[in-house]
Amino acid sequence: MKKTVAVGSASAFIDQKIKELGDWRGKTLAKVRAIIHEADPEIVEEWKWVKPTTPGTPVFSHGGIVCTGETYKNVVKMTFAKGAALQDPSGLFNSSLDGNVRRAIDIHEGDKVDEAALKDLIRAAVALNLIDHPILLHPPHHPSQLNHLQMLRTFQPVVDPADDQIAALG
Repeated sequence: MKKTVAVGSASAFIDQKIKELGDWRGKTLAKVRAIIHEADPEIVEEWKWVKPTTPGTPVFSHGGIVCTGETYKNVVKMTFAKGAALQDPSGLFNSSLDGNVRRAIDIHEGDKVDEAALKDLIRAAVALNLIDHPILLHPPHHPSQLNHLQMLRTFQPVVDPADDQIAALG
């Protein structure tokens, strides 16, 4: 049975995960977590997919899943739920490149993270999540909502010209 942990305790689970790792992976997860919150202070931390065989996964959401923060023996992986629809001019995506929906960034020990490019990807992922989000039906009540609306005006999804089911955003 898959479970999602309550938001307040999800942050505590992520704190505990970072502490338990106690190596470069914990430091890297802490670093990308900080970058995610700098990019969008309204990000919600969740702890999802808890099963008897796995302890769960850190998930960062705003209007839907933005990305996960998975840790493995040799890599910290940020999987962007709708990454295939995002432009990546800096070439951060280096994993799950053949998928139709997801894209991932594998960070290995010693890798340097391009913080500005990562923040841009996070903001674009949030903007994509908010395209059909009810928040757009009402005027923005918070400055960050206005920032997301401005981002939506310039958002350019990756579109296959041969796919006539996807209409360009104008």
